[in-house]
Amino acid sequence: MSILVLGALAALSFWVSRSARFSGLTFTAVVFTCVAAAMFHPGLFLTVGGYKLTGLIVPLIQIIMFGMGTTLSLGDFARVLAMPRGVLVGILLQFCVMPITGYALARLFGFTGEVAAGVVLVGAAPGGVASNVMTYLAGGNVALSVTMTACSTLLSPVLTPLAMQLLAGRFVPIDAWDMMISIMKMIILPVIAGLVFNKLLRDQRWMPRILPLVSMIAIAAIITIITANSRDQLLAVAATLFAVVALHNLIGFTLGYWGARGAGLNESDSRTASIEVGLQNAGMASGLAISVLHSTDAGLAAAIFGPWMNAAGSVLASYWRQKPPGR
Repeated sequence: MSILVLGALAALSFWVSRSARFSGLTFTAVVFTCVAAAMFHPGLFLTVGGYKLTGLIVPLIQIIMFGMGTTLSLGDFARVLAMPRGVLVGILLQFCVMPITGYALARLFGFTGEVAAGVVLVGAAPGGVASNVMTYLAGGNVALSVTMTACSTLLSPVLTPLAMQLLAGRFVPIDAWDMMISIMKMIILPVIAGLVFNKLLRDQRWMPRILPLVSMIAIAAIITIITANSRDQLLAVAATLFAVVALHNLIGFTLGYWGARGAGLNESDSRTASIEVGLQNAGMASGLAISVLHSTDAGLAAAIFGPWMNAAGSVLASYWRQKPPGR
């Protein structure tokens, strides 16, 4: 049975990758295939030669963030001065809407302990690395998107632990200082290294082709490892957790857009804010679940949120692409 299911999913992934219309969903299809493999055969993704594969999660996150850093420049941070209101509105929505929504949904659906903390953790993460592409497809303000992602990432060592201390601390003990140091090591230093690398080797044409592929492979590997390690817990809460993740993402898109419109941003900037708020750095949440909370169960929400947000974001971006933004 498992061979048939995995074969069908692998074939679907290949077909999607070759389809002009659906190629944007290739990564999501691959992730679903990996998740299915981890659910059917979790033992394959637990240890290799006695080494626990959870030990790879933080290094993989660092690789992803290094790749993100290579797409940035100092000008992306300097643009805050050129568009301060848009960036400020986006950051406020990012670190208010998503953590509070995560906490409210965890309470509403009766989650407790590490799984509940994981839902908050996804909401407390900065913007996702795929948001810039989604913004482009949606007719948003790509420059604003890049700056918002960069700034929310830069602020995450302070704002993510703060949100976790205030909200997730009601479910599990949170060491905010330890989380801050972990974010610096796992996120900020690799981003800075990537930024320096981009500055020194900006003419290297291979980077835009190779690094996104490496990042996608790393994300798929992280999701697979977490799924395998928490398979039994995931089976117990799968349907409910999926509903929570879908609602969390939808509320992020909705309040991100209307919050920006209410703050007086134009249509293009509001679409950007919607996507920035709705797409989270699920990889970072996974890494913190392992390195700080020491729990794969706390990474379950992030493992589901990652592929779901890419699928939902692609649909939203495709819808907006058909409606050129006015004011």
